[in-house]
Amino acid sequence: MRVPKPLTNEQSRLLQQAETLMRSRIRGDGTQISDPSAAGSMFRYRLASHDREVLSIAFLTTRHKVIAVEDLFAGSLDASEVHPREIVKRALELNAAAIIMAHNHPSGSLEPSAADRAVSTRCKQALALVDVRLLDHFVVSADGYTSMAARGWI
Repeated sequence: MRVPKPLTNEQSRLLQQAETLMRSRIRGDGTQISDPSAAGSMFRYRLASHDREVLSIAFLTTRHKVIAVEDLFAGSLDASEVHPREIVKRALELNAAAIIMAHNHPSGSLEPSAADRAVSTRCKQALALVDVRLLDHFVVSADGYTSMAARGWI
């Protein structure tokens, strides 16, 4: 597997600008996230440059308008411990009706692992107890993203 080279300061700055642009495109004039590719691209720009696994979550209203996008967990090169309880807690604090999860694979692999699928299932079950929907979970790298919902795993 290909391990990405560290980013220069200029590259990091450009990725931050791309993320800001993608966020404004998603939020726009209060429009909803109706296109999974827009969410996948936003998370790709947000997470692909990290050298450790980071789990990021978009918290959404009932009409899928973005309330907040936050990085909730960070881990090691190939793993990040995820606590569904903390995701549920934050969703309730923000009064979110739905969430979209995403995490990066610093190795560059876009294939969700068995652990990734298990975390998605646990989070979906925990969120369902408080009527918050898990819409998707993306695995991202510099090369693209994979939607677990598109594969029928959410």
